[in-house]
Amino acid sequence: MINEIQYTVSMPLFIVSTPIGNLKDITHRAVETLGSVDYILCEDTRVTGKLLSAYDIHKKMVVFNDFNEERVINSVMGDLEKGLCIALVSDAGTPLISDPGFKLVREAASKNITIAAIPGASAVISALTVSGKPTDKFMFVGYLSKKDGKRRNQLADIKKVGEIIKTTFIIYESPFRVLKTLEAINEIFGDIDIVVCRELTKLHEEVLRQKVTVVIQHFAEHPPKGEFVIVL
Repeated sequence: MINEIQYTVSMPLFIVSTPIGNLKDITHRAVETLGSVDYILCEDTRVTGKLLSAYDIHKKMVVFNDFNEERVINSVMGDLEKGLCIALVSDAGTPLISDPGFKLVREAASKNITIAAIPGASAVISALTVSGKPTDKFMFVGYLSKKDGKRRNQLADIKKVGEIIKTTFIIYESPFRVLKTLEAINEIFGDIDIVVCRELTKLHEEVLRQKVTVVIQHFAEHPPKGEFVIVL
């Protein structure tokens, strides 16, 4: 085990999955990797700082998010080419899944820099496994458009795909738009059975397996809070 850890830590770029809520949901390998790299790329130093503090990890953090990704990539690539070991994390879950990082990984791969995935928590998989929906095939479509018309068009396209390939669809949504998205689902798909997961692995975790209209009524009466995953 020790030899394996030493070997992996010699790699330049690590994509490290972190907990989606409960701080205990992190692997030994992830903790060891974060404690061994030269520095950590993160979306928000306050969020990642809490995780590092919980595991007594003291490493430099560099902000790397949607707003500065283009600007920071060049300096990160320079460090990787010098031989520094860097870990990329997101605020929660597996990096790059509806989070920044794709452009960095693409650039590193183009320069033949070794990239290692440190697997772990993912809201996509967590929601799918508790949903009760078929798991043999699924399609993750991320966040839908913020614009009402485009969101309805996207859902109409999803419905067409579902008619050709019988699969489970997984959608991310924010508390600010979840009601509009549920109403659009009802409009496009009808009053189907869906699963809505909120705040997975956290203290106020909630999993609703109901008709769309029932879920809409629930969140009309209880203002939505936290991050949502919709499975249909």
